[in-house]
Amino acid sequence: MTTFFDHREAGTGESEWREHAPWRSSPELRIDAATLDALVVCAAHPDDETLGAGGLLATAAAHGIPCTVIIATDGEASHPGSPTWTAPALARARRTEATRALDVLAPGSAVHFLGLGDGMLRERRSRLARGVDAIVGATEGPRVLVVAPWDGDGHRDHRVMGEVAASAARRAGARYAGYPVWLWHWGDPAAVRTDGWMRLELSPDVRAAKARALRLHASQTQPLSPAEGDEAILSPEMLAHFERDTEVFVTPAPPTPAPPTGSLDAAFFDGFYARHTDPWGFESRWYERRKRDLLLAALPRPRYGSALELGCATGLLTERLAERCDSVVALDIAQSALDRASARIGADARVTLVRARLPEEWPSGRFELIVLSEIAYYWDADDRARALARLRESLAPDGALVACHWRHPVADHPASGDEVHAALRRIPGLHGAVRHEEEDFLLDVLVPDSTPSVARAEGLAP
Repeated sequence: MTTFFDHREAGTGESEWREHAPWRSSPELRIDAATLDALVVCAAHPDDETLGAGGLLATAAAHGIPCTVIIATDGEASHPGSPTWTAPALARARRTEATRALDVLAPGSAVHFLGLGDGMLRERRSRLARGVDAIVGATEGPRVLVVAPWDGDGHRDHRVMGEVAASAARRAGARYAGYPVWLWHWGDPAAVRTDGWMRLELSPDVRAAKARALRLHASQTQPLSPAEGDEAILSPEMLAHFERDTEVFVTPAPPTPAPPTGSLDAAFFDGFYARHTDPWGFESRWYERRKRDLLLAALPRPRYGSALELGCATGLLTERLAERCDSVVALDIAQSALDRASARIGADARVTLVRARLPEEWPSGRFELIVLSEIAYYWDADDRARALARLRESLAPDGALVACHWRHPVADHPASGDEVHAALRRIPGLHGAVRHEEEDFLLDVLVPDSTPSVARAEGLAP
């Protein structure tokens, strides 16, 4: 399971959430048979449906609304270090717990276990989409409500489940909303964005049913044994968030797709950063940490005077570049990204953060190091051509241009990573000093034709 938080940390206390009650001004979600024909609750793991939507299930069932539950994984990776339980045994236990809990919340509901592998929903996304589409499509129409874990919850499986369920609901013409689970653990009640929130008020009977159902998820709420590695996943502090008389559901903002031909604009990135605390998993994913390490290891020189970073995002790479450079000018189109970068870097005089739309607002001067990481596929063909010309003009005679880009197709991107790097390698007067190719990304270091290799520069090769 990939997350950007640690569930073992104390997290935000429920008393703090109740003090601020950011859901208080949200519109009420009303559930009754006069307006709703069916409810479909999607979960990434057994217990998500009880934690985030148990009250919704019990309310719908009390009004005679047919309920369907889709559980994507068996949650077998919740205790990877358990000395007493195997993953298959834990999977069986968690299916049983979910079934019993649903019998309390919504007796007679249809339950579908997809068994796709805990922590593997991104890798099994196509299978997940087929399974969810088949079930949601059987109850299509505007009087159907589909809910799933909120895609900004901070857990990779939750994000993928939410995205897949939202797409299935859209294709079926159904209503859709996400339910937070881990937001209550890591979020800041004073700063959380409540755009699209709806609140469901829970009756005393519904709250009691939800409490009984939660206790049935014993493998998560209680230790598996006294042994190290068998600790409870859901602490009393975490469970307190789900004892409220209110559940929160997040409706998606209207889509604002980028034009089919055209660079992505500031609104796209500002909206993305607003929805995600750790966009693209910069801080949480080993993939991202390893990629930064590879990029830095590929630099031909141990130190540079001046560096230009195009698309600095939240400043994780910027911080590392400052250790190798006398000065770094770091640009990004999104002010929210620069605010996070500024908070990370602090008062480091070596770093200058600038909001700029590229390639129009290009910085002046020449730089010994230019870093172009995960940005050029956002440019259309015309902007890309202008940027390539600017890159060559901005590179010092003894400089290095480093580029790194994702290779898998993304619908929003005007170009692919492969197209970007093919164009970079055609820049006149530059040649490849380093080329690293993986299934997931490309890394190229380009230098002026007169630049010797690292070994030649140190007299190790003729």
